[in-house]
Amino acid sequence: MKEILTSIEIAATPERVWTVLTDFEAYDEWNPFARIAGKPNVGAHPQVRLTPPDGRAMTFRPEVTVVEPDRELRWLGHLYVPGLFDGEHRFVLEPLDGGARTRFVHAETFGGVLAGPLLRMVGDDTQAGFEAMNGALKRRAEERTEKEQAPRPSTAE
Repeated sequence: MKEILTSIEIAATPERVWTVLTDFEAYDEWNPFARIAGKPNVGAHPQVRLTPPDGRAMTFRPEVTVVEPDRELRWLGHLYVPGLFDGEHRFVLEPLDGGARTRFVHAETFGGVLAGPLLRMVGDDTQAGFEAMNGALKRRAEERTEKEQAPRPSTAE
């Protein structure tokens, strides 16, 4: 098994990060790495299109295997058939500071007979894509948090 593991700390609650992460329809507004059509429901097969920086875009339909709101989203995908090149993708939200902040873990574990050769070809680009998405998710979640906490203009005269 091979793994790509990234993480980032986000100054927003796990609930806020989850809301941004699972609003697939809004990905084109902020996510430089992924486009997803479908729903984050166990058993669903959303259409996922990944475009790593300087890499070749790939579209696939994984099966969503874990949905724990505000905690974890996971899916399992295969290249053509199971056992050839399999990827278990996971997004894990860990509360920090009593839930005021979140550690976002973005990772994928790869297996199958082609895992080694294919990861030598696309592993660095895939990791760069994960990191780009992590940074964009951080900005999006923190931006919304700042807007919500901003004082509202007074209407009193």
